[in-house]
Amino acid sequence: MQDIANTSQAEAWNGYEGTHWAKHQERWDAVNEGFNAHLLAAAALTPGDRVLDIGCGAGSTTRLAARHCVTGCALGLDLSAPMLARARESAQRESLSNAAFEQGDAQVHPFEPATFDVAISRFGVMFFDDPAVAFTNIGRALRSGGRLAFVCTAEAESNEWLQAITALRGILPVEGFGAPGTPGMFSLADPDRTRKILSGAGFENINATRVEADGTWGTDADDAAGFLLGSGPGRHLTSQVAPEVQRRARQTLTDRLRAHEEDGALRMRSTAWLVTAHRP
Repeated sequence: MQDIANTSQAEAWNGYEGTHWAKHQERWDAVNEGFNAHLLAAAALTPGDRVLDIGCGAGSTTRLAARHCVTGCALGLDLSAPMLARARESAQRESLSNAAFEQGDAQVHPFEPATFDVAISRFGVMFFDDPAVAFTNIGRALRSGGRLAFVCTAEAESNEWLQAITALRGILPVEGFGAPGTPGMFSLADPDRTRKILSGAGFENINATRVEADGTWGTDADDAAGFLLGSGPGRHLTSQVAPEVQRRARQTLTDRLRAHEEDGALRMRSTAWLVTAHRP
């Protein structure tokens, strides 16, 4: 991998966070796949497009793009070696010869200028140390007239899983969790800030539309509570308290999630911003 700027993110996604996502690829896809149709429609892919998938993770959206662009290609870029290993395995299993994956930091990756027709991302662009620099670098990788389409997390209070986590206030140290504008999943939760970043990076025709989707988090409330508290953010919170407090937090979260059980599944609604832009 080339030199990286986001060292803390590289450590996380090549450590517990990345291993957890790689191990639970199918479950994370079940959580987020409701946004795929929004993303692909906004990207307006054509058969010959060359697609760059930023923060591709285990490669679900990269593989979807490759299937749409049958005479083109799709390159997934991510910091996480464990997730990219899963991505390559899946692409090989599905015989997608036009899907490839590279480990790298989009903020500083040495893209060949004007290589791609479109850049996409499903929840992979919120973790840049310097988003202005990152989107400028991504923009250079797009041809003139190239398109950008991504989904990013909206404010915490409009996402049911985050509402459930913040309901643990007083048990876990959730104060400040979900603050927009700070590095992490909420860095682009303010669409006005996102527009300014993209405009400064040289993009035009910038639009942000609120979109919603239901995701499957588990088979029931207890299963989903364990999954949430075992994920990176949940583990960060529970690691700061004693085991008996961890058990109380899980029981409280399980009780909170029971309202979302239906027909043998635990489903919750997430809200995101669907952002599109063009290169001049």
